[in-house]
Amino acid sequence: MLVPLNFMALAQGSNPGPSYDFQDVFFAFIILGCLLLMGRWIRQNIPLLQTLYLPSSIVTGLLALLLGPAVLGAIMGEGNFLSTGIFPQPVLDVWGKIPGVFINVVFATIFLGEFIPSPRDIWRLASPQVAFGQSIAWGQYVVGLLLALTVLTPVFGLDPISGALIEIGFEGGHGTAAGMAETLSKLGFAEGPDLALGLATVGIVSGVVTGVMLANWGRSQGHISVTEEDNLEQEQPTESHQESPETRTKRATMLGSLLIDPLSLHFGFVALAIAIGWLIQQGLNFIESVIWNQGGEGLEILSAIPLFPLALVGGIIVQLFLERWHLSYLIDRRLMNHIGGVALDVTIVAALASISLAVLVGNFGAFLLLSVAGITWNILCFIYLAPRIIPTYWFERGIGDVGQSMGVTATGLLLMQMVDPHKRSGAFESFAYKQLFFEPIVGGGLFTAAAPTLIVQFGPIPVLLLTLALLAFWLIFGFWNYRQIVTQRSKDAEAN
Repeated sequence: MLVPLNFMALAQGSNPGPSYDFQDVFFAFIILGCLLLMGRWIRQNIPLLQTLYLPSSIVTGLLALLLGPAVLGAIMGEGNFLSTGIFPQPVLDVWGKIPGVFINVVFATIFLGEFIPSPRDIWRLASPQVAFGQSIAWGQYVVGLLLALTVLTPVFGLDPISGALIEIGFEGGHGTAAGMAETLSKLGFAEGPDLALGLATVGIVSGVVTGVMLANWGRSQGHISVTEEDNLEQEQPTESHQESPETRTKRATMLGSLLIDPLSLHFGFVALAIAIGWLIQQGLNFIESVIWNQGGEGLEILSAIPLFPLALVGGIIVQLFLERWHLSYLIDRRLMNHIGGVALDVTIVAALASISLAVLVGNFGAFLLLSVAGITWNILCFIYLAPRIIPTYWFERGIGDVGQSMGVTATGLLLMQMVDPHKRSGAFESFAYKQLFFEPIVGGGLFTAAAPTLIVQFGPIPVLLLTLALLAFWLIFGFWNYRQIVTQRSKDAEAN
């Protein structure tokens, strides 16, 4: 059913009946905005936070976590007026929904106002990123299934489906973990939803912590190609974002005739991009229901694709339409960057503030093993594979995939922002292009949705062999593609 819609249904695909009203939403954002000011002040006055290059949004999120139910509320105990921290429960409920909603805004803005290259140029730019991201994802299945076969099932008595939890929790994040809860329960894996959400929580925290450590290590080792001098130079718009006086005049004239504020117009384009992505999502759901899921009894795969990669596709469609009709001057790329930046800050703060630390207690041994194995695999992939698969700016581009592979896409964007705050390396563009070849499959896509069912139907060993073969394919392709790009670049240099 396409209508009626509400705010949460657009992002989550369902209406669970929220425990808050619109006024709660309003005050949730008011409190979040005040916390952002406090986080900014704290960061500016604590030199250690500046040394670690921690963004204000991270400081704000950690502050909200400390003042919320996970820390302050746990210390005060149940039945106390501070059992939920200093924040009312409806505000916490709103914050819990924000990441799944505002990540759509972040992705919708990525290509709005940008020149869209040809499909060949997109693949040329994104292919190393695709190979690296796919290698991390399929490796998470291989590591998890090996643990399930050797330790988790025989020692801890967990269902073999536990082999898919690293990818569900780390690569998929809280949204995917929550979305898979019903599937895991139906398949008889009662502990699965809590473990998946716990892994997603560990993924966010470890993604930020290890990301900061890796960023400082890369800076000290000279692996970050974008220097501080480059960033200072980038305070002014880059050549690709500079506009001619004619373009600015044309936009001003058009906006004057429309009697609309530029920010309102840009918000409209973002909304249109997300709406197109939602229509694509509904179309995929309809195709699935007609072809192989009639009556709701079949395997659900397409319906598991999240909205935000489709919002990115919607942004591309809107941008191509504007270019086709010579209306692209209506979008100011710098203003669109600011819209995406606000959405990203809100997403990060809300995600950190909504972490539930209590879920880490249950099944602690298996949970700890899965967490350590997942973190170790991701870090080893970054240190060893990234410089051998990504030929240029491997650190700036690879660290985004490390962040994404540890719980939430926003973490990947955050870590790229830390090492390349003014987007000199092209990491943001290649990361965004990669999602077109990545999200429909893993990280909350087709295979993520199907993996638990495949493990139940065919057993963990066949699924392990399948994921191992896919990991080998992407590694071989990644190494080969790296050599092809380097060789071609050398030929071009000699020709010039």
